[in-house]
Amino acid sequence: MANATVADLQKLAQKATFDAAKIRSDFPILQEKMHGKPLVFLDNAASTQKPNVVIDTIANYYRSENANIHRGVYRLSEIASEKYEAVRETVQQFINADSEREIIFTAGTTDSINLVAASFGQAFIKSGDEIIITGMEHHSNIVPWQLLCDRTGAKLRVLPIDENGDLVMEKLPEMINDRTRLISVVYISNSLGTVNPVHEIIDLAHAHDVPVLVDAAQAVQHQSLDVQQLDCDFLAFSGHKIYGPTGVGVLYGKEKWLEKMPPYRGGGDMILTVSFEKTTFNELPYKFEAGTPNIAGVIGLGEAIKYIENIGLPNIAEYEHTLLDYATEQLTSIPELRIIGTAREKSAVISFVVEGVHPHDIGTWADRDGIAVRTGHHCTQPVMDFFEVPATTRASIGVYNNRADFDALVNSLKEMIKVFC
Repeated sequence: MANATVADLQKLAQKATFDAAKIRSDFPILQEKMHGKPLVFLDNAASTQKPNVVIDTIANYYRSENANIHRGVYRLSEIASEKYEAVRETVQQFINADSEREIIFTAGTTDSINLVAASFGQAFIKSGDEIIITGMEHHSNIVPWQLLCDRTGAKLRVLPIDENGDLVMEKLPEMINDRTRLISVVYISNSLGTVNPVHEIIDLAHAHDVPVLVDAAQAVQHQSLDVQQLDCDFLAFSGHKIYGPTGVGVLYGKEKWLEKMPPYRGGGDMILTVSFEKTTFNELPYKFEAGTPNIAGVIGLGEAIKYIENIGLPNIAEYEHTLLDYATEQLTSIPELRIIGTAREKSAVISFVVEGVHPHDIGTWADRDGIAVRTGHHCTQPVMDFFEVPATTRASIGVYNNRADFDALVNSLKEMIKVFC
């Protein structure tokens, strides 16, 4: 390694910190048994488990640091405020935002998208305007735009997908026109695992002065995100997908947009002055954070981010890609099984159907073997309609999963097929 670069040495240092067995031991719930069998948790796209450091941090907050933030002059409130605001800096550095003013704490990805739909929509969308989404969006990136279109008379347009689960990118240039006001796109599909070409979408949109919102709910836990390098205008993610608590999330927005957008909700903390005649609003980011926030959730999110940063997202991505390849190979060895979603680039999600067995029966059977998989439409009913299936079974990968987890799933499926088929 005499000619090793700094990047090479950093990568080696990161590899040295990746210990799959140690990581697994950090999650106490993985020691539990379900129906008398070791828990195999493969529903990470719905919600991830929490490491001890996140659980302990939240418990410690309520045990010894609990107070409302920003307005108290006593020491306990100052401690809570300092811990809360420190996480804003953690998030800003984590996604490389230009400023902490661009980090809005929300209740999650859904709340973040609704914030943009309501506030950006009020400021910039009118009758006849168009918003572009894709055919693989989660309902949370469809319904807020439909509601906005109903209020304003704007039109929602959908970039189609193909039979592999890839976007039909050649259609996008002809869909963008002088009425297009926003493109909102999922980075990684929660039901197909497709990794979308968001760089290409953003470049194309910006060539027409169209801003882009990226739904990163299924990306932030699997790969490094750099909002300045992406040049996205908005980006949303949830705490519970990244080994943090439920009920907390982040909206990143470029300051130039956030400054022009009106408040989303009214209440405490988002104001400077209030009279019965007029209210003046607080500066960023507080303009969008009305009322007492999820203080413990934000502090827990900060610890979750530090936890995965210590492992290293490049290490996580490399490990999970290897596990995804193994899982795909093992599952496709079952003749009766068909994978839904075979995009060129995938991450952490395998959806499948088994000929002659309803996905709900698969989920129930797997549960009896201690295996947690998701069954249903995964809040992507248009995707199910496109592939002409009522539902799928979805196995999704977290940092603590291993080959034995998928061996258990494959063995369970083979036993099930003997009974059902």
